[in-house]
Amino acid sequence: MNRFFATCARGIEEALAGELRELGAKEIEIGRGGVHFAGDKTVLYKANLWLRTAIRVLCPILEATVTSPEELYEAVRTVDWSQYLTPDHTLAVDCNVRDSRITHSKYAALKTKDAICDQFVDRCGRRPSVDVDKPMVGFNLHIYKDQAVLSLDSSGDSLHKRGYRPILTKAPLNEALAAAIVLLTDWKADAPFIDPMCGSGTLPIESAWIALHRPPGLTRKHFGFQGWMDYDVKLWTDLRDEARRGVLKKLPAPILGFDIRRDAIAFSRSNARAAGIGNLIHFELGDVAQFRPPPGPPGTIVCNPPYGERIGEEKELRTLYRALGEVLHERCAGWSGFVFTGNASLARSIGMPPAAQIPLFNGKIPCRLLRYDLK
Repeated sequence: MNRFFATCARGIEEALAGELRELGAKEIEIGRGGVHFAGDKTVLYKANLWLRTAIRVLCPILEATVTSPEELYEAVRTVDWSQYLTPDHTLAVDCNVRDSRITHSKYAALKTKDAICDQFVDRCGRRPSVDVDKPMVGFNLHIYKDQAVLSLDSSGDSLHKRGYRPILTKAPLNEALAAAIVLLTDWKADAPFIDPMCGSGTLPIESAWIALHRPPGLTRKHFGFQGWMDYDVKLWTDLRDEARRGVLKKLPAPILGFDIRRDAIAFSRSNARAAGIGNLIHFELGDVAQFRPPPGPPGTIVCNPPYGERIGEEKELRTLYRALGEVLHERCAGWSGFVFTGNASLARSIGMPPAAQIPLFNGKIPCRLLRYDLK
């Protein structure tokens, strides 16, 4: 059993831990910006295939205290790198440093790469090449307060890149964050899900994939672990085929998206088609002030209205938030209402005290997921 670390945006660690429990991961321990866990190769492959809220899954192989680039170089040289790659492999080192005496991430990445390659030159006279864009083996170096952790990156490209959103509208919601928001609402797939300000459709699409038991990594072309020396092609193929067989053909309940902008609805429909569910989600042009939930059993309403980051926007957005509050209060009795926003002042214009609020981040913007009990 190996130890792993799944990274995520701050605030959604609990949701990620819940996902890992469902996958059968062991020794789950919530950290800052991610979750530590243990498992075998099956758990690792499943984590990359199924995790909706993670950014990447790392396999730590070296932890050391380093106060200079030279100490980092010597620490990296202590690892037997022939266990992980050969001179015929390509590699890349991604690095981030914070609050440490080593201050330059690019130089730290260079010293790490030099230490790996120099060991191969000393032992066999040849060295791996660097491929920054598509390495066969990717490494992640994280240095915080002089504590360095060097890991194999099992994911490759960030797991939030689902492949269905080629066109980015203004201020898009990250797919992993959108999935976390859906999971944090405790919405059940047999109840309707509506986003009355859907933008590029990310919240409805992520909720649809959850309802259909469709893993976010199902059609992804490549994961980092596929370049590793111990890559088990049969195990990966079996896990992916099993997941594909479990995907539902129809949604258990309606999923709807509305937006006042025609281009947003066009983006949403295009993204849903790219996600393979264009015929299952209903997107429609509509002003939130005129919104009425459809007849039938109540479900969950979730939206991510604009935050008003530019001067002069707040005043007009206050009207929007006020209208949203009136609609939720007057027309949505019995439904669960959630508003994700990065502007506490605008949120007060909703006119109802939230029953609960969960602190999250949208990039570097501190946000809140506000829950309203609609009676």
